[in-house]
Amino acid sequence: MKKEIARYFDYAATSPMPDPVMEKTFSYYAGRFANAGSLHTLGLEAREALEKARETLAGGIGARPREVIFTGSGTEANNLAILGGARRMKRMGKGNHLITTKIEHPSVLRAFQALETEGFEVTYLPVDRNALVDTKDVEKALRPDTVLVSVMMVNNVVGSIQPIREIGHLLKGRGILFHSDAAQAFGKIPIQVNSLHVDLLTLNGHKIGSVQGIGALYLRNGVRIDPLYFGGEQERGIRPATENVVGILSFAAAWEWARGKMEEERKRMEGLRRLFLQEIRRRIPGARLNGSPDHTLPSLMNIAIEGIEGQALMLDLDQKGFATSSASACSAHSMEPSYVLLAMNPSTERALEGLRISMGWGTTEKSILDLVAAFETSVKHWRGLP
Repeated sequence: MKKEIARYFDYAATSPMPDPVMEKTFSYYAGRFANAGSLHTLGLEAREALEKARETLAGGIGARPREVIFTGSGTEANNLAILGGARRMKRMGKGNHLITTKIEHPSVLRAFQALETEGFEVTYLPVDRNALVDTKDVEKALRPDTVLVSVMMVNNVVGSIQPIREIGHLLKGRGILFHSDAAQAFGKIPIQVNSLHVDLLTLNGHKIGSVQGIGALYLRNGVRIDPLYFGGEQERGIRPATENVVGILSFAAAWEWARGKMEEERKRMEGLRRLFLQEIRRRIPGARLNGSPDHTLPSLMNIAIEGIEGQALMLDLDQKGFATSSASACSAHSMEPSYVLLAMNPSTERALEGLRISMGWGTTEKSILDLVAAFETSVKHWRGLP
């Protein structure tokens, strides 16, 4: 294994491409170059491969192939679900009240902020100190004019797993669209859309090892949303643009690779998590875990070292060859404290101390121990400064 992958701890931003997925992806580049909308033989072959990939991904969430709409990213899928769903419901006279949480991905929060400028009213739900939303708070926020609720499945900063099934059960039969951003969850925990009672679900390819620039939106049969832009009839006219055939086939290949290892990887991640937390607490006084110790994705941790900013640690670890993150990749260039950590605890100082460690297929016990040793050296350096 390459040293860079062994020392890579930013899988929540993107996953390195596993060799089997890479081989399939580049073989697709060589043989599936035609436009899937063309009627010649090469185009029809590309269409056949695309639809097979759609079936593969739909099967991964218990959906029908027709219910999977391919997009250019998870961000686009989130925007399509929220903007398209809310606008459609308002246009049909259903209402203009929306509900989400304070810790959603920026692509969700900014979509809701855009809708507020269009006259929608948005309730932003709080979370507890473990970054978990309370289903009772969702119920209390409901109004006769509520038309859409969006709650992420797994938080991208601290890894908290939200009670999606319970919220879905609460909303079932009320005529309210329920969307969940599952970009950090797909391929890591089992997802079945019917038991979760979601109407819209965001998926992302590169979080599980596909090429970047491919996502998908699950759109429950019978649910109607407005498109964000207009063109041809690709993806049922809901996302009209030439399909990224190679990206779609790479996405399906990544899912097939992850599917066969999901349970095995979950157990392995739990073991690596225990090892990391045990060693970091033993060797570094003042180390703490941000987020839930139980209701969490085992591969994603947010660590804080008392008195040391997370970004300073991240830059120091980078100099030692370790890739970590002091924020999500979509907000990493901001110097502001994490809004997710602030929602859990209003202390700005504590919010600045967060450092995200996310693991994946290339993480080993040795790389965990190497990371802890680098942590220890870095902390001693910063604590030794006046």
